Amino acid sequence: MYKKGERIAIIDGCRTPFQRSGTGFYDMMGWELGRCAVKGLLSKIPVPVSEIGHVIMGTVAADITTTNVAREIMLGAGLPHTIPAHTNTVACISAGAAIANGANMILAGDVNAVIAGGVETFSDPAIKISKPYRRFLLDMTMFTRPKTLGGKLKLLRKMRLKDFITPEKPALGEYSTGLIMGQNADRLAKRLGISREDQDRFALLSHQRAAKAIKDDKLKDEIVPVVPPGKSQAVIVDNGPREDATIERLAQLRGAFDRRYGTVTAANSSFLTDGAAAVLLMSEKRAKALGLKPKGYIRSHAFTGQDLWEELLLGPAFAIPASLKKAGLKFSDIGVIEIHEAFAAQMLGVMICLESDKFGREKLGLPGRVGKVNIDRVNIYGGSLSLGHPFGATGARLMMTCCDRLRESGERYGVIAGCAAGAVGGAMIIENAKS
Repeated sequence: MYKKGERIAIIDGCRTPFQRSGTGFYDMMGWELGRCAVKGLLSKIPVPVSEIGHVIMGTVAADITTTNVAREIMLGAGLPHTIPAHTNTVACISAGAAIANGANMILAGDVNAVIAGGVETFSDPAIKISKPYRRFLLDMTMFTRPKTLGGKLKLLRKMRLKDFITPEKPALGEYSTGLIMGQNADRLAKRLGISREDQDRFALLSHQRAAKAIKDDKLKDEIVPVVPPGKSQAVIVDNGPREDATIERLAQLRGAFDRRYGTVTAANSSFLTDGAAAVLLMSEKRAKALGLKPKGYIRSHAFTGQDLWEELLLGPAFAIPASLKKAGLKFSDIGVIEIHEAFAAQMLGVMICLESDKFGREKLGLPGRVGKVNIDRVNIYGGSLSLGHPFGATGARLMMTCCDRLRESGERYGVIAGCAAGAVGGAMIIENAKS
C-alpha cells in the first residue's frame, strides 16, 4: 500500500495497565486514563510537540460529559490547545480505526505526526433511566413545559412507579439483530463444531502466556504506571491474567449466554476492562529527518464488512487477506500474528476459516485457503481473554506488542487484526523497522 520512503512510521507506544472493571481504576474517568497513556507516550520520545498535528482516540461507551474524549485527553496531558483532536468509534476496533485515520492524514500531507489510540472504562458506565422517565423529564423542562400545577400533575399521572426506579441496563449487543456478542459466539461455535474443551484450552493458553509474559517482563516497556486519584500506590501491571487457571477450573463454569446448551463461558470470553493506549505515528521521511528510530512501519491496512448473523465475529478472516493483498504479501510471509481475542470460539473460528479452502474460494474469491495458522506465532504474550479488552484501546495494544515481537524475533512482517460489533473487521500489516 505504501511505497518505501512514504511508509507510516510507528515511533513508539504506551498504555496503562489493563484492569478488570470495578477494580484498580474504579474511580477514574476515561479521559483520565487516556491522559496517563498520552503523557507516558510523550515522556518516552524526544519529539517536539510542534510536530504533532492531530490527536485521534477511539472509544465505545462514551461519557456524555466528555463526548470528544480525545480533546479532553490531549488537553489533560498538557498538549497545546492549538492541536485539534477528534474521537471515533468502530466498536472493538476503534483504536485500529483511529490509527488508520491518523496514517491517512499523514499520507495526505495534512500533518507530520499524529497521536492515535483509544480508551475505555466500564467501572462507571452511562446507565439510562427508563424511557418514560426520560420523556417525563424532557416534557417537564424542555418540550411541553407545563406552567400550572394541573399541567404538571397531568404529566405525572402518565407515570408508573417502576418508570422511576427501573433503569435501562447497558447491553453489549447488536442493534440490528438483537443478539448480544456472547450469543453470537455460541452460534458460531455450534455452526463450526468448536467444542467446549477446545475453547477452554485456548482460554487457558492465553492466561498461561500472559502470566509468563508478565513474569518475564515482556510487557513492561509498553506500560506506564498509573496512580489513581486518592491513592498512594501505583497500578503497575495488568490484573486480568490468572496464573492459577487450570482446565479443570474452567470446565466447572456453566454457559454464560445459553445456560443449558451453551459452550461460551465467562472464562473463555473477554471481560469488561478499563484501560487506555496511545501510539505516535509519523511520516517515514520526517522521522528520519528528526533522527528518530521507529519501532515499525505500517505496510497496509484494510477494513471489511460481513454478514451480521453468520460472520459477525469473523472480521479478521476477511480483513487479514484484504490487507495482505494491499501489501502484495502472502500469509506465509507473516511471522508475527496479533489478533483480538473477543472469545475463544471467535479465535478458533477465525483460524478455521483462514485454513479453509472452501472459505477461501466462496467468501474471498481465492483459489484456496488463506494459509496455515501456526499457533506458536499467535498472541504469544497472551491476548484479550487474559490481558483484558478496553474496547477503545485494544487495537493500539496489538500494535505495540506486534512491533516488540518483530524486533525480538527478527521477523520482517506482522499482522494485527480484530472483529467488531456491526460485523466489521480490521487488519494492518506491520513491517519490522530493521528491514
